[in-house]
Amino acid sequence: MKYTIQFHSYWHCGSGLAAGADVDALVVKDENELPFIPGKTIKGLVREAMEDLMVFKNVTNVDEKSDFIKAFGYFDKDKDQKERGNMFFTNAELTKTEKNAIIAKNAARFMYNSVASTAIDDNGIADKHSLRKIQVVVPCVLEGEIINIPKALEQDIENALKYIKRLGQNRNRGLGRCSITVKKEGGEQ
Repeated sequence: MKYTIQFHSYWHCGSGLAAGADVDALVVKDENELPFIPGKTIKGLVREAMEDLMVFKNVTNVDEKSDFIKAFGYFDKDKDQKERGNMFFTNAELTKTEKNAIIAKNAARFMYNSVASTAIDDNGIADKHSLRKIQVVVPCVLEGEIINIPKALEQDIENALKYIKRLGQNRNRGLGRCSITVKKEGGEQ
């Protein structure tokens, strides 16, 4: 199943790295300094959306839960049990055409901006040492694919993708607003 993520606002999917005194949190980038979203991040969001949708649908059917576990995997740290899921999520990346154009024009740096924030105390004054800057990506379109989806879960996975409306860090502060569409056979959506 191929899908497209259309971002409607700046977004940040963290790399765990900083840029010294300039930016506290950099976005994850590929070898060409272009942004992407790791497949495991998408998998986690889809899994969470699927769990929400299962609650909404009041799923108690053991077979449906079994398909879910086979697809996503299972981990119980208390019992030290784990099972790897069968589905594979590729990284969500810019289209090849956009990637090639950005690389050819050495324009990767124009994909990013930085956003500053600070903590404000009860008196409306900024807390000392609370200024924080994060690198964000400009709104863009990314594409990804999910491989080995069980037939019984295809529609549920598609619904889960559509259910995701924000992704990345600071989603509750306006970053990462997005819409996800599934590409149908023949290119239609």
